[in-house]
Amino acid sequence: MQARKLDSVIIATDDMRIGEAAFDWGAEVALTSPKHHSGTDRVAEVAKKAKEFAYVINIQGDEPLVDPRLIDKVVEKLRSDRKIEIVTAAHPFANASEASSPHQNKVVIDCDSNALYFSRAVIPYPGGRSADVNYLRHQGIYGFRREILLQFVKWKPTPLERAESLEQLRALENGVKMHVLVTAKGSPGVDTPQDADALEQRLVRAKRRVVS
Repeated sequence: MQARKLDSVIIATDDMRIGEAAFDWGAEVALTSPKHHSGTDRVAEVAKKAKEFAYVINIQGDEPLVDPRLIDKVVEKLRSDRKIEIVTAAHPFANASEASSPHQNKVVIDCDSNALYFSRAVIPYPGGRSADVNYLRHQGIYGFRREILLQFVKWKPTPLERAESLEQLRALENGVKMHVLVTAKGSPGVDTPQDADALEQRLVRAKRRVVS
């Protein structure tokens, strides 16, 4: 809600517990099919009916501390370059050793900051003499042109997508240009139960600071 470039914010869910929690703070909620395999499929169901929007930003629930300024940058990038069909984001790992975790998705980019590949493995492999590799952690936010989002969910899962269990590879395997906004820092994602516990403690501390 703090992002300035969004015309509408909609909570897409198939779970009434989430819907009721969102209603409590006045959110607009779209109840979707429980058969979706991914958040992209869920967002596409809402976008298919919302024909008035040229761009659709998928702000995922497992990235709860995403910076509103990053959301605005995603919108601005889609507006400024019509050749780009999808925009996402990445940032350097604060601790390079975290890149070895399969729970942390990595991305490598070309000279124009377009995605070359995403992986749960360490990429690029530090095979040279210099071990000073700038590993980029992929952050789970996506900006789509509406037409490519609706096309994306029609494509069948692709071989690399199935191998890595990363749906963004479906776009690359179908020749879609995906731009990566590289920021200095990013927000922590929730990929494991331990991540959820750490985030809950962080929010509790932040609430105490606000109250005091």
